[in-house]
Amino acid sequence: MRVKVLSRNPDDYVRETKLDLQRVPRNYDPALHPFEVAREYVRALNATKLERVFAKPFLSSLDGHRDGVNCMAKHPKSLSTVLSGACDGEVKIWNLTRRQCIRTIQAHEGFVRGMCARFCGTSFFTVGDDKTVKQWKMEGPEYGEEEEPIHTILGKTVYTGIDHHWKEPVFATCGHQVDIWDEQRTSPKCSLTWGFDSISSVKFNPIETYLLGSCASDRNIVLYDMRKSTPLKKVILSMRTNTLCWNPMEAFIFTAANEDYNLYTFDMRFLESPVMVHMDHVSAVLDVDYSPTGKEFVSASFDKSIRIFPVDKGHSREVYHTKRMQHVITVKWTSDNKYILCGSDEMNIRLWKANASEKLGVLAPREKAAMNYNQKLKEKFQFHPQIRRIAQHRHLPKSIYCQIKEQRIMREARRRKELNRRKHSKPGSVPFVSERKKHIVAVVK
Repeated sequence: MRVKVLSRNPDDYVRETKLDLQRVPRNYDPALHPFEVAREYVRALNATKLERVFAKPFLSSLDGHRDGVNCMAKHPKSLSTVLSGACDGEVKIWNLTRRQCIRTIQAHEGFVRGMCARFCGTSFFTVGDDKTVKQWKMEGPEYGEEEEPIHTILGKTVYTGIDHHWKEPVFATCGHQVDIWDEQRTSPKCSLTWGFDSISSVKFNPIETYLLGSCASDRNIVLYDMRKSTPLKKVILSMRTNTLCWNPMEAFIFTAANEDYNLYTFDMRFLESPVMVHMDHVSAVLDVDYSPTGKEFVSASFDKSIRIFPVDKGHSREVYHTKRMQHVITVKWTSDNKYILCGSDEMNIRLWKANASEKLGVLAPREKAAMNYNQKLKEKFQFHPQIRRIAQHRHLPKSIYCQIKEQRIMREARRRKELNRRKHSKPGSVPFVSERKKHIVAVVK
């Protein structure tokens, strides 16, 4: 005779301690849950609405500069330390946890054009309008000691930008040409030039550390290899590029901030057309910086706003602005991927959350689980019209709103004109040019 016995494992339903949550067995058979999708949709809708309710990205402003903030640099080892340089030659070192200035240096006469920290974090470099490159200690002077640079290099022309190598005691400056310097020498190791115009920005690649990229005012983006004495290749765009930033996770990818209100993400192996054109700003884009994950970047614009773009999307997911914020000149994404710093014309540095509705502070395990569940629900229903409308809606200043409307009309007029020209021309005489290739003039190798 056979006897069937029900066997239950107590671990599946008995709590280990009184503080544990009671385990509830659940049958996942869809026939038993006919309203599962409807319930999940309502939860996703509520989660999306609450995300917009709690979206308060602005944290604080760091006051103290007496002129517009022109450049910023991150400390490579300390998350809470940020450096900023102003248009009156003043450099300030900030502590972000206390949100106050811990040191002020009168570094240059005229603008501080660029600054960067050494890879070990013991010192930093600044360049200014007084044709000098100065190296400063990160720590303040001892009691009774004067505030003086460790080294000063006097150049022949004004330097407009500087960047330090990620692993070696080498740095690059740009101005009339790109100069590669050894920290121990007062003359450059090598000078690289291609064309005869002033270069506004130079950046080392964080992965392939021998590669550099630079932007010149004759509309060129030039790529160099430090091991060679000649540049690699250059791409000429229809308008000038202000600065570029390399992706910290993908060695070949960089994003350029352009005067034509767009940002262009390039693969340096195929410069004939950009990987993506990011269009949302309504004025010249002045600065760009990648998040440490390499999945997003933040851009600063002359239109008094900053925007966060996913790398693979043409439009921004977030726009930040305040009533008092003027033209944003510089922007940085902190190394812990949580905050964004921007420096603008009206002497303030502002601290923002990278994720507008994120809760700061310690989260309980249940809160984390609820947040992850809500995030998955939002992803599942993100293309539903009502959820999409709520998630994408942003309040914009009137000036930006009107300019967006005006540019939409202008774009439509250009498209209509091209269609008419193609309609009344010989077949094939007016070729179709994609948006990506439209802005590239030439690639020179």
